[in-house]
Amino acid sequence: MELSQLRTFREVAETLSFTRASQKLNLTQSAVSHQIKALEVELGEPLFIRAKRGVKLSDAGKLALEYAERIIEEADALRERLRGSEHEPAGRVRAAAATQAFVLLFADLFESFMREHEGIELSFRTTVSTEQTVTDILNGASDVGFASMPLYSPALQVTELFEDELVLVVGRRHRLASAREAAVADLKRERFILFEQGASIRRSTDAFFKRTGLNPELALESNDTYFIKLMVEHGLGVSLMPSWAVREETSARKLACLRIAGHRLTRSVAMLALGRFQPTPTRAFIAYILEHRRELQEAARAV
Repeated sequence: MELSQLRTFREVAETLSFTRASQKLNLTQSAVSHQIKALEVELGEPLFIRAKRGVKLSDAGKLALEYAERIIEEADALRERLRGSEHEPAGRVRAAAATQAFVLLFADLFESFMREHEGIELSFRTTVSTEQTVTDILNGASDVGFASMPLYSPALQVTELFEDELVLVVGRRHRLASAREAAVADLKRERFILFEQGASIRRSTDAFFKRTGLNPELALESNDTYFIKLMVEHGLGVSLMPSWAVREETSARKLACLRIAGHRLTRSVAMLALGRFQPTPTRAFIAYILEHRRELQEAARAV
C-alpha cells in the first residue's frame, strides 16, 4: 500500500469521478484506475460501486476513506515537522458554510487569502444546516467550517468570530416598509417565509417565536436565500434574515429591513475545525481568518 494510492483514492472518493480525479491529480485516467484497482486487490474488497453515471463508495470504501484520511494527515504532519517553518505553506483547505455566507460575507476575505497564499488551494463546500457543517468537519469532508453558535463537540475547536443580527424583511410595498421598527403585535397578521428546520437562522427564528408567544402563519419554507428574498419582494410574505444578507436589496430599494421593538435577535458565528494537529495550510487559513475577524464583524454589521 502506497501513500500515493491513498491520495488518489481520497480524490476519487471526494469527486466520485475517475475523470475529475485524474484531472485534479494531473494523472491519466488509466493511471488512476490502476492505482484504485491495486488498492482494492491489496485490501481484498471493492472500494467503489461503479455505475453508468459515475461511482459511489462501497461500505468498505467508506471505512477505508476514514483510515486513508488519518494516514495522509499523519504523513503530512510528519513532513511538516521535519521541514520546519522555512517553507511557504502549500496544500489545500476545504471550507464549509452556507451558500449566502460564502457569497456575501467571506468572498472578499477568501480572495485575499488566496492572493497571499498562492500555494494553497482553497475550495468551498456549501451546507444547508449547522448540523451538516459539523458533520462535514467530523467526517473529514471539510477542514474548516463556519456556523452559528451554540456548537459543541469534544473533537472540535470552536472559535467565536463575530455577531450578526436578524431583522424583519418586508417588500417595499408592504404596510411596514417605511417604519424603522415593528411591534410584536404587528407580526401576528403576517405570513412568514422561513428557512427550513435545521438551519441556524430557523433555530433563532423559532426561539424568538417561542419567547414572544407568536404562532405565525407559514407561507413556505426554503433554504434558498435568493428565493426567499424574491418571494418577500413579490409580497408573498415576510421573513427574518441576517441584515447582511439583504444589504444589496435594501440599497436597491427592493426590500426594507426593520428591527422588532424590544427585541434584538443576535447570533454568534464561529469558526470550527478539528481540535487535533492541523496541517500547515489549515493552520495558515485559520490564522488569516482570526487576523481579519474585525473585517468580518464590519461586513456583518446591521444595516
